[in-house]
Amino acid sequence: MNTRTSHLVIDPRLDRILRPRSVAVVGASNDIARISGRPLRYLLEHGFDGTIYPINPKRDEVQGLKAWPSLASLPETPDVAILAIPAVAIPDTLKEAGQIGLPGAIIMASGFAEASEDGRALQDYVRDIAAEGGVRLIGPNCVGLFSTGARFYGTFTQSLDAGVPQDGGVAVVSQSGAYGGYIAWLARQRGLGVGTWITTGNEVDLEVGECVAWLAGQDEVKVIALYLEGIRNGPAFLDGLARARAAGKPVVAMKVGRSEAGARAATSHTASLAGADEVYDAIFREFGVYRAETTEEQLDIAEACLHGVFPSGNRLGILTLSGGVGVQMCDAAVKYGLDVPPMPQDAQAELKALLPYAAVTNPIDTTAQMMNDMSLVTKNLQMVLERGGYDSLVSFLTTVPGAEAYSGPLRDAILKGVEGFEERLAVLCMAAPEEAKQAYRDAGFVVSQDADRAVQIVGALTAFGQSFAAAAATRPVLPAPDPTLTAADTLSEHAAKQVLARAGVPFLPERLAKTRDEAAAFAKEVGTPLAMKVSSAQIQHKTEIGGVLLNVSGADAAAAAYQTLEANAARNAPDAVLDGILCAPMAPKGVEVIVGTLRDPVFGPVVMFGLGGVLVELFRDVTFERAPFDIGTARKMIGRVRSAPLLAGLRGAKPSDTEALAKLLSDVSCFAAANAETVVSMDLNPVLVLPEGDGVVALDAVVEPG
Repeated sequence: MNTRTSHLVIDPRLDRILRPRSVAVVGASNDIARISGRPLRYLLEHGFDGTIYPINPKRDEVQGLKAWPSLASLPETPDVAILAIPAVAIPDTLKEAGQIGLPGAIIMASGFAEASEDGRALQDYVRDIAAEGGVRLIGPNCVGLFSTGARFYGTFTQSLDAGVPQDGGVAVVSQSGAYGGYIAWLARQRGLGVGTWITTGNEVDLEVGECVAWLAGQDEVKVIALYLEGIRNGPAFLDGLARARAAGKPVVAMKVGRSEAGARAATSHTASLAGADEVYDAIFREFGVYRAETTEEQLDIAEACLHGVFPSGNRLGILTLSGGVGVQMCDAAVKYGLDVPPMPQDAQAELKALLPYAAVTNPIDTTAQMMNDMSLVTKNLQMVLERGGYDSLVSFLTTVPGAEAYSGPLRDAILKGVEGFEERLAVLCMAAPEEAKQAYRDAGFVVSQDADRAVQIVGALTAFGQSFAAAAATRPVLPAPDPTLTAADTLSEHAAKQVLARAGVPFLPERLAKTRDEAAAFAKEVGTPLAMKVSSAQIQHKTEIGGVLLNVSGADAAAAAYQTLEANAARNAPDAVLDGILCAPMAPKGVEVIVGTLRDPVFGPVVMFGLGGVLVELFRDVTFERAPFDIGTARKMIGRVRSAPLLAGLRGAKPSDTEALAKLLSDVSCFAAANAETVVSMDLNPVLVLPEGDGVVALDAVVEPG
């Protein structure tokens, strides 16, 4: 299991706030339909196992409980206060809360940063008051939280009107109150136990990352489900994910905002700073987070995680009563990163002897004949698990488990077949009444109704298992920041190359010619055709102004090319300051890739790698990784792009020097991390990956300071 440690300290007040023993409801109402009445109603209806203090200066009693005029009038300081009052009343209430030493408050009111600039100013004021008084805040613009084990329901979500989820190992943290309520309702409908449920709203104080870090330390939490619109505090979020992985607790995240329209909507919804979506993918990959695309998928994966079986190998065995569905599941296995190797030849022969009409490779299609003798079910399962050596098994049982004549005997036969293989993940795919499916779940199986989703579950739990089993990636020791870089610098290509060469980036030998004679002399010295281009901090896209000439042969041609480039720059970029003309030998042949960095506003420096040259914008075959990282991580990065086979050598071509490329990626990541305060972005495009053993060479460089 990964044991990467964290340097952030969990606030001990969170134990009291998230699992309180006493609560004040400020603004408590007798009207149980109102936002100010619902939390008190839920606390009473569901038997909160603690003390409740309704706060309402206009009433002596609220919903049958003694009412108090203020927080200061209470006989004790409660663990948490629910502030069901208008936004304008929040500041004075928090001042009073600080005076009595209140650990935390839940602000349900809206009208803060999500609404207007005035609202943002009010939110900042509320944050400062709470910090001064030592009061932790959840919200504003949230619908609260609940802790099923403590029977604490500090929320106004109407999704609890029909009942509350049963207690269980799922924890939910949602930046959207409405989505959080939806998840709670669906969880109760499917009998999924939710022990902790937190909506964070605008996150003026308590954010998703700190919630995840706290949940990672709770023994009863088995899986954490997240709904994210955008992260503000990158280090805290990374810390929470690191703690969850170290504790072996899977995180299933729904991150919205993939599209430009979605990102805009997320920002307006919770005033989030939604980082580039590809960066979130990189973060999730780094920490083994499963990214769900739909709500049903998120719930399916979370429910499957409760069984606690996370294979570290990806070998999948498929047992089916339908050959067609077996093919479908094979296709799904490829999609979800699983291997479907055949049974050993001797085992195939034995299976064929048991079921003459069966297909016995993998998938093992038993056909319906197996239902004539339940002992065959047991023998097939035992043989597949023992002889096939599969890490996981998916069995497609059609509607048989729902048939009255078969349900009991089939379940007994399956249980006997998997006995002794409890460490293997067993997923059953069936269409059956809910009570029949629940009987299999109670027996320890993961149950799905859809064949593709059944295989997807195996892929997800396998990814968790591999993440938990992997050693923590080594973070390289960073070099000192480059002393020549400042945030105000604007670098020409030549200057950028000098900076990056010191960081280990290989370039062709080149000269910055200041005159036509210097260009001619360099051509004579090199003796091979030259690539010549203008060098100016104000001209980054040189081809657009006629600033590049290739295959310039001989001294006279170099002198003429110098004059042409100088004239083109003067005509097409008259305001640019020209440093000179860069002269370099024409590049050797190689595979073009792009290597770049960007400083993400949330997570810091990130490295991009992908198919290079002019094709990068067309195909977007790129991948990202948080900087810095070692060469092992760089190798994985290279293997992720769709164009990786080009580097391996196609149609007899010699493989490219991917080891040199991996070193370049790692070196660039260290440069980006070391100079994060002064470099906004950097591009090497193209980088030529030469044949194996010959290295790599960058042909162009752009460094954007800031």
